[in-house]
Parts: sequence; C-alpha cells; structure tokens
Amino acid sequence: MKGQGPPWVVGVDIGGTNLRVGRVPLEGGAPPVAVRRCHTRAASGSDRVLDRIVTMIRESVTDVGRENVAGIGLGAPGPLDTESGVVAETPNLGWRDYPLRDLVAEACGMPATLDNDANCFTYGEWWMGAGRGCRRLVGITLGTGIGGGIVIDGEIHRGASGGAGEVGHMSVDFRGRRCPCGARGCVEAYASGPAIAARAIEAIPDGGDSVLASIVDGDLGEITAEIVCAAATAGDRHAEGVLRDTARILATAVANLIHLLNPDAVVIGGGVANAGERLLRPLRREVRGRVFGTHMRACRIVRSELGDSAGVIGAAGVFRRAHLCRPR
Repeated sequence: MKGQGPPWVVGVDIGGTNLRVGRVPLEGGAPPVAVRRCHTRAASGSDRVLDRIVTMIRESVTDVGRENVAGIGLGAPGPLDTESGVVAETPNLGWRDYPLRDLVAEACGMPATLDNDANCFTYGEWWMGAGRGCRRLVGITLGTGIGGGIVIDGEIHRGASGGAGEVGHMSVDFRGRRCPCGARGCVEAYASGPAIAARAIEAIPDGGDSVLASIVDGDLGEITAEIVCAAATAGDRHAEGVLRDTARILATAVANLIHLLNPDAVVIGGGVANAGERLLRPLRREVRGRVFGTHMRACRIVRSELGDSAGVIGAAGVFRRAHLCRPR
C-alpha cells in the first residue's frame, strides 16, 4: 500500500434490475456496511439513475465523513472503456457513450473508477469470496443479462478493447433466439432471468399440468425466473425441465471457457444462481461430459460465496487496486 490513507472505499454495483452501494474496508476481510439498495428503473433515463446512485453514495458515507473515504469503485454493464470511464453501450439499460465515472466523481467530490460489473463480481470473489487462492478464475453472473469476468494472477483480464469475458454473448446456436444485443443464439438469449421466464411461458401450452399459470393467476407476463425456480423447487415438472435445459445451455459456454482458459474455478452468481444446486448439479454433470478430464479435475464449478455483495466488494477492490496498491 502507498502509505496510510482513508480506511474506506465505496463500491457501486449497477445492474439492469437493481442498484447496490456499500462501504468496504480498504483492507478487505469484512462485508460491506452502510449498504443501500433500490431498483435501477432504467426506463426513467440515465440522469435519473445517476441521481439515485449519487444519493446512495452520499448516504453510505454520512456516518464516517467523506474525508475518510478514499474513493468510489463503479461496476456497470458494458461494453465500456475503463480508461475514459465511459459506458459505450448497455443493451439492458439503454445507455450509449455515457461518461458515468466522471459524472459520479464530480457529483460526489471523490475520485472514481469504472469497470464492467461482471469483472467486479469476479474480482470480488477472487479477493474475498469463492475464488480466494485461485490463480485463474472465471466468473459468470446470471441476472437481467449474463456477464463474465476473468482474473489471472490477481489482475482482471480485459482484452484489447476492454471487452474480454463477455460470456453472455458467446453463441450456443448460430440460428437461435434473438438476443438484446441484436445477434442470434447468444447464451443471454436463453439463460438470463428474462430469457428463462420467456422460455417457460412459451412452453406452458405444451406443459400440461404446470402450476406456473396458477401461481400468477393466469397472467403469464408476471412469470419471472424466480417464480420458475420456486416452482421447480416445489416439484413442478415443467419448471424443472426449463431449469435442466438452462443448465445444458450454460454448460456449453462453461465447457468452452474451461477448454480455452483451463481455470482453477468457475464461480457463478447473480439472481438466477439462487436456484443453487438445482441448477449447478446438472450444469456440472453436463460440463463433465464435454470437457477433458485433466481440465475438469483442475476446476471447481461453484456458487458465489459473497452473493449480492460480490459486485460491491469487487468494484471497491478495483478502485483499491488502481489507486492505492503498488503493482506486483
């Protein structure tokens, strides 16, 4: 560390559905405090979302004073430019060429960093979660969209233009479903939260005795991935089938990543991961059938340890790494 400084960093996790902000100890080792959460409400426009982020940051530092906070780490969906702090395009938020980092830094009077939200998730799990001790870690977030991150020897692998790790836009069917990004057959078009709900709804007429329709009183538009997971847990065969297919689709991407990167672990988080072993067990089984045994024996496929805090912790860790730590 470059001398003694303020003991806190603020982490901000910006998702397509939820915003989370918390204060993280500079030295790590403890969960975020003064955590604030709210719905993103992206349809209200980028400036309204910015106002909510800034308000939550100010609230999270009120009890310690701004002078005791080193800065702000922001995690947002990409593609984005970490050097300029600009969000280039976010299909699930509708932002384009939005200078998020500098707008937040100016409004809060503190330095800030910006990185991909899935990079932050992965870095958080590497720093304080399920990826501790890993030299090569892959993270996958399953939520409104699907993101991915890669940490190698303690550094986020960002690629030539900062876009490495876009797991959600790996193709699993070149003639497949249309993705929000405009392409066909992306993993996100099948295994994100909204895609799982859509696939479940489409198949209900063929599902016969599924309870999904009764859960939402016949209003199929109210079905979410969370409801599909709950129905599967209750033993609904139609919902169980949707989850099994989701696991197979994800396994295609995970197997490709394992063959490409030969990681020590793949950590899976996000709202869809709340299905737990009901999703992960068939996922592991399917991956084992697709991957070289040497690769599989070296790699754990595990659920996030940090849960909803991973993105906040990782965003704070990215700021800490960029501003306060000496290069290794």
